[in-house]
Amino acid sequence: NIFFNLPESTPVSLAIYNIRGQKVKEIITKNIILNKGTHTYFWDGLNRNNKNVASGVYFYKLKTENTVQVNKMLLMK
Repeated sequence: NIFFNLPESTPVSLAIYNIRGQKVKEIITKNIILNKGTHTYFWDGLNRNNKNVASGVYFYKLKTENTVQVNKMLLMK
């Protein structure tokens, strides 16, 4: 699960990257405007082709109009 808080309504993009920096899957495209508040998104461990990815370290990048946040996560199967 990916948790984040938005101080205001804003367009958001959320993407998953592997350790090599390659985009694995885009969870939210930047065309979606999310409301102010706390949000939770679930990544099911699938890539953009709906294939399972290997266990390991991944990163998620959350972009808004004003910020970019990158955090590390561990996928364990």
